[in-house]
Amino acid sequence: MIRSAEDLRIFLAVARTGRLGRAAALLGLDHTTVGRRISTLERDVGRRLFDRATDGWHLTPDGERLLAPAETVDAALSAAHESLGVREHSLTGTVRILTTDGFGAFLMPDVLRSLTQRHAGLVVELVTETQHVSSSTRDFDVAITLEEPTSTRLIHRRLTDYTLRLYATPDYLAGHPPIRRIEDLRGHTMIWYVDRLLDVASLRLLHEIRPAAANIQSTNLVAHWQAAAAGAGVALLPCYVAEQDTRLRAVVPGFDVRRTYWISSPSEHARLARVRACVGLIDAHVRRSGLLLRGENAVQ
Repeated sequence: MIRSAEDLRIFLAVARTGRLGRAAALLGLDHTTVGRRISTLERDVGRRLFDRATDGWHLTPDGERLLAPAETVDAALSAAHESLGVREHSLTGTVRILTTDGFGAFLMPDVLRSLTQRHAGLVVELVTETQHVSSSTRDFDVAITLEEPTSTRLIHRRLTDYTLRLYATPDYLAGHPPIRRIEDLRGHTMIWYVDRLLDVASLRLLHEIRPAAANIQSTNLVAHWQAAAAGAGVALLPCYVAEQDTRLRAVVPGFDVRRTYWISSPSEHARLARVRACVGLIDAHVRRSGLLLRGENAVQ
């Protein structure tokens, strides 16, 4: 039998961090206290919830089954505490944001600055991955993705559209055959994602441009940008990345690719004040960046 919600809060901290020391720091407790409470919880429920290993504490199948109910209880308690007395200027706790690498590197910094300036007690964890959102919602409070989420546990909506174009440096263009149309790219060095590791359907578009695989492949958009800026080849980049870099020039005039960012939150987290504050600042920054996202205010 689970004796208290506090036991579930400690269980969640260990599950999320995988380490007693990190969980203790997050909770403001001594690590021996955390270990003792986990052992007591396991004895009370009659199940082993964690496998203790040298590389951390890992959930057992029974621990996995307890995770969703524990998160629901934790979110309900947080919402109750916030509704009873936490004002916006005194938000505390942790918000984990999952974003694509491009959005995280180029659009989130202003949001992070605003969050920490307004809420000094808030811890913001930014996880950048270009992938599907897992049906498990324990890994984030807010997600910004390239594909519309399908999980019924997520509240989601369209965040913004954005434009991609082909870019290269003037030096690269001067030293290679002219690019006047898409077909001319066949003789050029292309920079894109690693084909065999790309599981996001909306990014499987290089073969629409030319049949051959990219010559330079990376799982990271920042690497695409830097390789193109170094003169290594032609990259398909978001306008909000490339059009602020004076080293790059757009090629194939009129060739635009439009894609969409989606924003989502687990339904049990969406009502939390700290999550609402985060989403509100993301919305505000996206609105301010609308022209840049659409490629309508090139600085070159």
